[in-house]
Amino acid sequence: MSLAAHTVIYILVLEMFFWDKPAGLRAFGLPQELATATKVLGANQGLYNGFLAAGLLWGLWLGVEGFGVKVFFLLCIWVAGLYGAATAARKILYVQTVPATVGLVLLFLSRAG
Repeated sequence: MSLAAHTVIYILVLEMFFWDKPAGLRAFGLPQELATATKVLGANQGLYNGFLAAGLLWGLWLGVEGFGVKVFFLLCIWVAGLYGAATAARKILYVQTVPATVGLVLLFLSRAG
């Protein structure tokens, strides 16, 4: 499975199940009170990440014919990472955008060879 898929699955788990737990509080830098009040919002974000992971897994399952599917979902992750880095936390650039970029580069390199 790709690094980008692993990343969005990890984020899904943090957002959906650990948002207001110690691991989620550390990952997102939230105080307990805010995390408790926004738990449903975190789960919603996690669900979106689950759809991104499902799209990447679908593309992998399709193999060579899934090239366009993989590009689309990697670009979705890439754009979401840029937006998150610009609006929420700079570290999102490294946690989300970099793996998507690596995935896109490797995907295009595999197609060229």
